Amino acid sequence: PDEPTEAALGAFEQERARRNEQAVTRAKMDPDDGFGRQLALALQAYVARRDPGKTIIAGYPWFLDWGRDSLICARGLLAAGLEEDVQQMLITYGRFVEQGTLANQILGENASNRDTSDAPLWFGVACEELATARGDSVYAAAVDKQGRTLADVLEEIGAGYRDGTPNGIRMDPASALIWSPSHFTWMDTNYPAGTPREGYPIEIQALWIRLLRQLARLDRKGRGARWEALAARAQETLHRRYWIEERGYYSDLLIAGANQSAEEAVVDTALRSNYLLAISLGLVTGERARRCVEAARRYLVVPGALRSLAPLPVSPPLPIHGPGGQLLNHPNEPYWGRYEGDEDTRRKPAYHNGTAWVWTFPTFCESLAMAWGFAPEAVAAAKAYLGSLDRLIAAGCAGHLPEVVDGDAPHAQRGCDAQSWSVTEALRVWKLLSRARD
Repeated sequence: PDEPTEAALGAFEQERARRNEQAVTRAKMDPDDGFGRQLALALQAYVARRDPGKTIIAGYPWFLDWGRDSLICARGLLAAGLEEDVQQMLITYGRFVEQGTLANQILGENASNRDTSDAPLWFGVACEELATARGDSVYAAAVDKQGRTLADVLEEIGAGYRDGTPNGIRMDPASALIWSPSHFTWMDTNYPAGTPREGYPIEIQALWIRLLRQLARLDRKGRGARWEALAARAQETLHRRYWIEERGYYSDLLIAGANQSAEEAVVDTALRSNYLLAISLGLVTGERARRCVEAARRYLVVPGALRSLAPLPVSPPLPIHGPGGQLLNHPNEPYWGRYEGDEDTRRKPAYHNGTAWVWTFPTFCESLAMAWGFAPEAVAAAKAYLGSLDRLIAAGCAGHLPEVVDGDAPHAQRGCDAQSWSVTEALRVWKLLSRARD
């Protein structure tokens, strides 16, 4: 083919400059905010069309669109001013909701992979924040030809979790907590299951309580009081069963089999990042929130990312067995600081047991500010931490943020070179902290 003409290249550059300026203007970034502007520019690369609607590419070079990733990204897209894109994405995913379950991955029209207990709950968070931005009329948006609305889908998710879903998710009636099957959370490696997390994972409870309170506010057909009663029961159980006073943080998981209640479950003492979502979603405040943040700062924070497991002994032990049944780790000290080597015997055991994730790091920064009531000193510290991401933007895939880095120094970039939820969460929290400081 002919080489591009100088005129064609000039037109291309003009269009790119126009779109870039549109992106930073839409995100309402200050002209002198170089970090925020770069995040707004990076975000454009992940929004894609799916039929008439929109979806999010999870990461480059090898991820497509995943339900969980896309819905977590929705909050950052809203912060970037992409409200219509988020609404179209929620309609796209909403039509795949069945009996409270949502597709973990969509391949064409194939939405059979539903091994996720958090994606439907993140769908709820995205709907709530879209309604905050655009008004409650968004709940009436139809998602399919049958006329189901976003509000119908949310109630279907709530009822499915309460009564039990076809893929095994269920509510424990006594505690109102949600039981999750093995490898159904974002820490979802399998064969081997490096972090099976069968039982009652803490972030699932935080997201569930948020959904329950949303349903209570919608109060469809007079059912609001019943949803609110479940939320109150779940929150009371969360504070009573997960808090580990002598360690100063919340348990990551109440370990339980399919037929065990939350009261019968074993408290997992592993220090992980997931409890920070309970702070950022407003369920944990005051002294407990501050102690939780301090534990994360001391053991989980690395430059620009958050370890998925602290380098500390755990109880009960976490043995990881390879495909041939061989023991792959040290069960009492499962921290694994480098994400490299063979996938099934080295990278999977490390993926959520020490590898540091970029997408969870903004939640730490948000929790830091919230735990101290957005005091100026706390906000300044949180912005300083979040701003340390600039070292990752300048390296690796320039202009973007990676999926993970090693938990051990020198914290080499690993995994996907450019990851959508790393970018969107950084932008969301950066804007939040910038507004708080102003």
